[in-house]
Amino acid sequence: MQNSKLTIGISSRALFDLDFSHEIYKKKGLKSYQDYQIENEDKTLKPGQAFNLVKKILNINDLYNGKEKVEVILLSRNTSDTGLRIRNSIEDHNLNISRAAFCGGESPHRYVRDFGVHLFLSSSKEDVKLAIKSNVAAATIMSRSSDRMKKNDSEILKIAFDGDAVIFSDESEKVFQEKGLDAFIKNEVNSKSVLKEGPFKSFLVELNKIQSDFEINECPIRTALVTARSAPSDKRVIKTLRKWGVRIDESLFLGGMDKTKFLESFDADIFFDDQKKHIMNAIETTTSAHVPFGIKNS
Repeated sequence: MQNSKLTIGISSRALFDLDFSHEIYKKKGLKSYQDYQIENEDKTLKPGQAFNLVKKILNINDLYNGKEKVEVILLSRNTSDTGLRIRNSIEDHNLNISRAAFCGGESPHRYVRDFGVHLFLSSSKEDVKLAIKSNVAAATIMSRSSDRMKKNDSEILKIAFDGDAVIFSDESEKVFQEKGLDAFIKNEVNSKSVLKEGPFKSFLVELNKIQSDFEINECPIRTALVTARSAPSDKRVIKTLRKWGVRIDESLFLGGMDKTKFLESFDADIFFDDQKKHIMNAIETTTSAHVPFGIKNS
């Protein structure tokens, strides 16, 4: 078995439902927010957008006979004082999260590399952009009302990725945006090189290390590539993943079709995409996160 450990960094607002207290902060200021959190520190917070994802990630450790193969670290803009409610809620929900950084209003992105984080999930797009600049896979969890949050009862952690500007670089997307579809297809067919890596390649590699510890039909993680690409531009993707030695369990080449129903059928726990229009379509049924990288986000 591999000796490395998959490390996820998560903000408090991605882990728990802090929308009400955040509104207090925006409307009444920091002091009112601090007072509210301290007064309610014994009231357990409800799950947030990424709660079920975190629960499944941590459950993977149960398959390793006590060995910690996955770690989740809390990276918060709260102070340790106002963060006590978050810490209490972590204990009440029985989440095995022991490490944390409470940054007192500053961005916690500067600690992602120090903690060895492979993926950073936050509700702050500014923090996410800073993490990506530090060469760490990061995405902004998009908010939706709690009554629309679907709980995936499967024990398997299912993660769906877009291709260009997520797993791969945006080099091909640039050709499409600047020169059109015909030029894009010609470039893909004629190119002899594999695609360059995008911000999520390193995270996918870490997932693969865990996957390689299990037989395919017993693996606790299943991945899917859900891309607008189609033949003949799919060949370069396949050759790139083969060159990297990276496993993707399912590959959906949709040729521009809407991704929403496919993500629902895959039963994704989370979906990563660089284009907000795809995220906003999918969010009704799938927890989704925006990757602010590439030409579409410049």
